[in-house]
Amino acid sequence: MSKKQIEEAVRHSLETYFKDLRGEDPDQLHNMMINVMEKPLLDVVMRHAEGNQSRAAGWLGLNRNTLRKKLTEHKLL
Repeated sequence: MSKKQIEEAVRHSLETYFKDLRGEDPDQLHNMMINVMEKPLLDVVMRHAEGNQSRAAGWLGLNRNTLRKKLTEHKLL
């Protein structure tokens, strides 16, 4: 899957979300999207890094301590 395909999947999901709202205003949309996307991102990256937090942090462009904090926030530790 290319970056463009990922972008299109996100775009499609957001369009569906707005359709499901039926004219209601969304609340905290940015925060919701970050949380919804971040947990599976961290989960998959950690699996491919075979649990190696230093490697996963490097792949994500994060400090290892930041990664640990995010893993804890998402209950992935």
